[in-house]
Amino acid sequence: MLKQRVVTAVILLLILLPALFYSDPAPFCLIAMGLIAVGAWEWCRLNGFGQRISLLAAVLCLAASTMSWWAGLLDSRLPMLWLFAGSAWVLLGAWALRGGVVAWSVLPRGVRLLVGLIALLLAWLALAQARVIGINFLLSILVLVWVADISAYFAGRAFGGRVCRQKLAPGISPGKSWEGVWGGMLGVVVLALVWRAIDQAWFVPVLSFFSHVGKGGTLLLLVAVIFMAAMSVVGDLFESLVKRSAGVKDSSGLLPGHGGVLDRVDALLPTLPLAMMLYSI
Repeated sequence: MLKQRVVTAVILLLILLPALFYSDPAPFCLIAMGLIAVGAWEWCRLNGFGQRISLLAAVLCLAASTMSWWAGLLDSRLPMLWLFAGSAWVLLGAWALRGGVVAWSVLPRGVRLLVGLIALLLAWLALAQARVIGINFLLSILVLVWVADISAYFAGRAFGGRVCRQKLAPGISPGKSWEGVWGGMLGVVVLALVWRAIDQAWFVPVLSFFSHVGKGGTLLLLVAVIFMAAMSVVGDLFESLVKRSAGVKDSSGLLPGHGGVLDRVDALLPTLPLAMMLYSI
């Protein structure tokens, strides 16, 4: 299993990193478009749709993202769209985590399909816009999510259940603890302060997410990154809820050792639109 994970991760990095650091954003946006289409296929299958509908959903995702690119949305600020997307994620996350698997399961399949496709399209648009803004900006958002996840994992392993006996969401993901959430928040706070200091010391021409939000003051920066870390957990738990409702461990087996595409991007689904919301307003 470990060997599979390493090999898959290396292959993905060999594809994604050259595209990410290429001077033109187009290659990275195209690869991301393909991944989102695969995520749409996985989403349909998780919610009980057959192969034909799942493939159709993937094609629709490709068509919608292509049209938004053609319409010039990648270069548009779109503050109202991102405010709507960010607010919807907060409300949806609260509802889903409160209602649990039962509340999600009783929703009509058409509603669940629509929610997933909209979330995936907005995540792609946010990802593409962030890359158009600059590599430093997009990379800082991605690293924020990765650091939150890694810090939460190690904090949960070291301190889980020692401070707070109650689990974070036992009905959805029994292994997650509040100590892990707090560890993730601490990790992103350190990351944000260090990254902003490096930006300022090296006079980086394209501001990172941390430096942009930090222009409103250190307090605003800390509140923003803690909020982002919390919402990354919501994204993770939301996908776990959908998988538990479907009775599966992974969204698919397309990435050996890692599961599916949705298993790799779940925390990014809410955080990317929220990052663009904070950037826009």
